[in-house]
Amino acid sequence: MKDQIYMEFIKKLRSIVEPVCERYYFELVDLEYQRESRGWVLRVFVDKVGGVTVEDCAYISEKISKELDIHDPIPHSYVLEVSSPGLDRPLKKRRDFDRHIGEKVNILLLENIEGRRKVEGKIINTDEENVIIEVDGRFIHIPFSKIKKAKLIVEF
Repeated sequence: MKDQIYMEFIKKLRSIVEPVCERYYFELVDLEYQRESRGWVLRVFVDKVGGVTVEDCAYISEKISKELDIHDPIPHSYVLEVSSPGLDRPLKKRRDFDRHIGEKVNILLLENIEGRRKVEGKIINTDEENVIIEVDGRFIHIPFSKIKKAKLIVEF
């Protein structure tokens, strides 16, 4: 029940923040809201074509902050942090996987698929419902609905 309430709250925050990002040509990659030692923190991860600079983060942070002030969805004080998703960015949507075809990914699943709860391999392709990952020369079709968490693997 607690997870469901949290997910509904995140959905509400996303419905406020995402249109602001889109209006200014940013992509909302992810949102986190959690209590830390210094208090509540709303973390917003954004991206855009060509990457995100510190100045971009400051700019979109101001726009998001104004919109949050208007809607006032958080009933107590919090810190808003806006940043780039980083090199090991999470993959959330089909277009995220499409954008990184040919790259390695680490996927944590909600349930076992082919006896695995974790899958690490190269993104080969996607279709309407699945991402296709090459693991040890085999292709595994993973439904997007079964992905708990997916992140790119950064190789130097």
